Amino acid sequence: MQKLLEHTGFLLALMALIVTLFMTGCGGEKPNKPANDGGKATIGVITHLNASELEYNELMTKLEKMYKPDKASISAEYKYFDKVSDINLALESGQIDMLSTYQNVAEYMIKRSDNKEILPSERHLQDSFCFALRKGDTILQNELNKAIKAMTADGTLSKLAKQYISELKEGEEPPAVPITKIDGADTIKVAVTGDLPPFDLILPDGTPAGYSTAVLSEISKRIGKNIELISIDSGARASILSSKGADVVFWVSVPKDSTLLPNNIDQPEGIIISEPYYHDLITHIGLKQ
Repeated sequence: MQKLLEHTGFLLALMALIVTLFMTGCGGEKPNKPANDGGKATIGVITHLNASELEYNELMTKLEKMYKPDKASISAEYKYFDKVSDINLALESGQIDMLSTYQNVAEYMIKRSDNKEILPSERHLQDSFCFALRKGDTILQNELNKAIKAMTADGTLSKLAKQYISELKEGEEPPAVPITKIDGADTIKVAVTGDLPPFDLILPDGTPAGYSTAVLSEISKRIGKNIELISIDSGARASILSSKGADVVFWVSVPKDSTLLPNNIDQPEGIIISEPYYHDLITHIGLKQ
């Protein structure tokens, strides 16, 4: 009887060890899942300007129910970050399960990382990108709109998107495009974030580069104004306008389908926007398992 009990105890201990290894992954590594998440995946996302973290989660809960009406509640919880670098650190450290961004940004990040992958999605949400200005700056808004429409019609925006985003060579950083100074012209200050590379990129040395500089260089020529670039965090896009630290913010996002999410989710009171100059799908990045 004693030997039987010892043998049974050994088997139970062995089974417990196998279960522990299975739950934690090979080598005993912790799964990329917060311990206190209550079974929900935690997703890091850049702070929206006109929806609090709570409001954004409520919107996404409603959206989730549209896609999965049989589920009682959302299967994810969204957490705001003011910088994409902070989201990336949270993902690497296991504080979040995935990072929500755009297709062009995801592909850029994946090419420069050995441990991340783009995750499959049941949703195909798409955002448009517009310039943001202070309410009342309608003359500048009209100038920007005229330039954007012309650049859309003549294929300039499409050409720049291919050159600096979709056809960017493997391992290559898009260059900074110089913005030619126009003698005697007015200067407008444009804030860029570097949080959506290569769409909005700031190089390690602090130089704005890529698609944003290419578009703004062309905009400068078309509206006849000098452009001075200012680097900010994404979370400061609204405050830089209200404090008059900048005249234009390079991007705010607008859902292409306003029946799914409100079109002013990233446009607080006191801010007006331009015509869209770029569109992209929302996607998610996770650590390879």
